[in-house]
Amino acid sequence: MLPWWELSFYLCASLGFHLYSFYEVYKASREHEEELDRQFDLEIGTLFGGLKKDPNDFEWSFWMEWGKQRLVRFLFGHMVVSQMANVLARKHRPWILGAYGMWASWCVLGAQGTAIIFLHTLISFCVAQLRSLALTWLCSLFLLSTLRLQDVEEVKRGWYQTENEYYLLQFTLTVRCLYYTSFSLEFCWQQMPNGHSFYSFPWLVAYVFYYPVFHNGPILSFPEFIAKVQQQEYCSLKSNLSAFAVGLGRLLCYWWLAELMVHLMYMHAIYSSASLLKAVSCWTLGGLALAHVLFFYLKYLVLFGVPALLMRLDGLTPPPLPRCVSTMFSFTGMWRYFDVGLHDFLIRYVYIPVGGSQHGLLGTLFSTAVTFAFVSFWHGGYDYLWCWAALNWLGVTVENVVQRLVRTPCIQDSVIQFLSPQARRRFHAALASCSTSMLILSNLVFLGGSQVGKIYWNRIFIQGLVPGHRRNRTEETGPGAVG
Repeated sequence: MLPWWELSFYLCASLGFHLYSFYEVYKASREHEEELDRQFDLEIGTLFGGLKKDPNDFEWSFWMEWGKQRLVRFLFGHMVVSQMANVLARKHRPWILGAYGMWASWCVLGAQGTAIIFLHTLISFCVAQLRSLALTWLCSLFLLSTLRLQDVEEVKRGWYQTENEYYLLQFTLTVRCLYYTSFSLEFCWQQMPNGHSFYSFPWLVAYVFYYPVFHNGPILSFPEFIAKVQQQEYCSLKSNLSAFAVGLGRLLCYWWLAELMVHLMYMHAIYSSASLLKAVSCWTLGGLALAHVLFFYLKYLVLFGVPALLMRLDGLTPPPLPRCVSTMFSFTGMWRYFDVGLHDFLIRYVYIPVGGSQHGLLGTLFSTAVTFAFVSFWHGGYDYLWCWAALNWLGVTVENVVQRLVRTPCIQDSVIQFLSPQARRRFHAALASCSTSMLILSNLVFLGGSQVGKIYWNRIFIQGLVPGHRRNRTEETGPGAVG
């Protein structure tokens, strides 16, 4: 361990950098408020003394609007039905919750939306009867690809009056794809089922239409779902309500912090203005990156925290909530600890079946590439997502190669001989800082698109490291230019 004073210094320095860079973002937001309001229609907030709110994070605005309209009511209805079934008909609770999920889907997505989800589920189940992993994956990829066919999109848009209703169906179908894929692959791995098998179509419907995770996840594999359903643990209504109150209070704190960020810092609006992003100071640029990834973290604490709370009340164990991105220092750690459910799905159903790390370095590179290719395709397959996936593949690959090198006896003996335990830890931190900088860049590509990534690359790694670029930019823009 490092001395306490050194750790305290690092902690204070980190907090100081965060707070000062956030202050710079706040100042830039206030300075350019009128310009951003004209371009991006900032909303009048009601929570923080009339401060305007940046509504340009589509995902946050989308789910908050749907939550106000319908989803909170149906999630609350699920909790009530689940607790009543737990008391009155515990053995039949999976079927009661599955039926409730189908009814809630009918109310929210309509008859056509529910029918298309049911049809995808039925097709996947029928293909799984052939017990072919290749055909099962081809079926899932085909069903996923139909979500991006223009003619199919136009048909689905015709079912709804608003774009938000269409997008909700698209999000739901995307997440449901991983659920019926999990069931079908597990079915293929099973021995011939007996009369009491859980690998039947009614159980698949109960799993796919389990409502807390229906629209946005998190991802829960079929074996995990069945393992908890089989236990049939009984919890008193009083203890469940107590756990619900504590969890709800925590979620409200996360939601309040996220709302505070979009009221004080217009980071999403600034990211949408390339000219402004190129002109802000370096401190503001760094603060925008930190604020953006921390808001993303808070957002998913809320979006995953709500279903996780209901899952615990149902006796299920949800995937752990995302770990704070400010504590992440590697690509491997980011994938392992942010979206744990998605990570477990990728490892179990993609990485290991393709070969994993069992076939040497080239096999590992191939398995990792296939995994990230699937992630990019599942998220939508847009150009910036392929770029993001390539950066993550490169980052994970470099980290694994460095780890292999450091573990070789020659290097390991030299490090132990010449460096003390404290010095080795500092050296590890120095290496991790390189990975962290590229991790932040890849996250910005994912959150803001390729243009945002290029601006950060040019300003930090080109202008910031090459004095000639910085001097030329100053001469072109004049001494009064910001940044």
